[in-house]
Amino acid sequence: MLIHYLDLAWRNIKLTPLISCLMVIAIGIGIGVTMTSLSVYHMMSADPIPQKSAQLHAVQLQTMDDGQTWNTPDDIPSQLTYQDAKYLMENSPQTQSVAMMKSGAAVHLDNPESIPFIQDVRITGRAFFNMFGLSFLHGEAWSETQSEQAAPVVVIGEALAQRLFQRTDVLGESIYLDERQYEVIGVTKAWQPAIKFYDVNNGPFQRAEQVFIPFSHIEAYELHSWGNTNSWKNEDISGYEQFLHSEMVWLQFWTQINSENELKNYQQFLMDYMIQQQKLGRFNRKQLAYNVKPVNDWLKYNQVIDPDNKILVGLSFMFLAVCLANILGMLLAKFLKRAPDAGVRRALGASKRQIFFQHLVEVALLGLLGSVVGILLAQIGLIGIRETMSIYVGIAKMDWTMLLLSPVIAILACLLAGLFPAWVVCKTSPATHLKVQ
Repeated sequence: MLIHYLDLAWRNIKLTPLISCLMVIAIGIGIGVTMTSLSVYHMMSADPIPQKSAQLHAVQLQTMDDGQTWNTPDDIPSQLTYQDAKYLMENSPQTQSVAMMKSGAAVHLDNPESIPFIQDVRITGRAFFNMFGLSFLHGEAWSETQSEQAAPVVVIGEALAQRLFQRTDVLGESIYLDERQYEVIGVTKAWQPAIKFYDVNNGPFQRAEQVFIPFSHIEAYELHSWGNTNSWKNEDISGYEQFLHSEMVWLQFWTQINSENELKNYQQFLMDYMIQQQKLGRFNRKQLAYNVKPVNDWLKYNQVIDPDNKILVGLSFMFLAVCLANILGMLLAKFLKRAPDAGVRRALGASKRQIFFQHLVEVALLGLLGSVVGILLAQIGLIGIRETMSIYVGIAKMDWTMLLLSPVIAILACLLAGLFPAWVVCKTSPATHLKVQ
């Protein structure tokens, strides 16, 4: 019976091509706008690293004295001081822990044809690659010895390797970061999480870095952060050494915790450290506090999803409702024009239910056709977002979930709009139309 209804629906669509095309276009525009905003929101709210989001934890310490406030929900700074980050990384009971920061440099080669360009640099520990799921095309991360000696070594992404050398197997090659020469010891595969969750302080939707150097370079070469550097305390800082031992917070810290037992041990480790520091004159508070938050809790804590995006999704569905209101009118006019046909079918034995469902099948087919148009328009909209807003490059795209959801929304929306017109037609008395015939 369904195949018969589909055949009738397709014949009826071809009998009224103009009004059918108008309805398909109206549905397509509504779905296009809706799926554009919904796809962006879906990618924003998706788990950026589902295979490890429960194990990776961001660490915060309440370093401020009593009475001080911070722009976080619980007044705990979202970043760490250098002295705290270095201690936690070197003494952590967890083998997978990293401190990191965003920096940058002019990248170039040692030849006159190489034009320098600015590139973000991630300064971090060697555990970063394993913790955050970066895979190597060639080589590997720096060794503990190279890190301790602040050896001039660098890991770069495959896109940067292609840009500099037109190939990816570049182990042993040299690149310059500003005026300092570095040896390439590793090339990572393309890696771009939808949300830059490991450093939301410096923009959660920015592109991931393509250059990685050891954390020990911060102190060895007096490197500065290109991210956020803040403080709650008025300090007289006259040199880099004093800056490193100040209460300035400018480093992110992550640790991998695989069980409840490990979490309890790590929390005790943090508390013991804070008590020790309190005895040395820091952390002047009655109540010591810290946070160890898994990835998804960390994103909620930092309010990565702007409330405006939720409003935008709501407005797009309202626009779809307006499109459906127009479709409802066109469906009513189209179905009433064919009411004599329905009257004849009723006289020949078709039930009201059969007439009703036959019209709903036609409406669903129009919704399916409209979803195809909507997906194409949504792709155009997402391309426009990527071209005009570079920070949304990683999230302005439609994954398989959204691709499959588009026809579902289109068909359900059209069925909702078609309920009243189909009901009006099936309630029509067949005798009226038989007299006309």
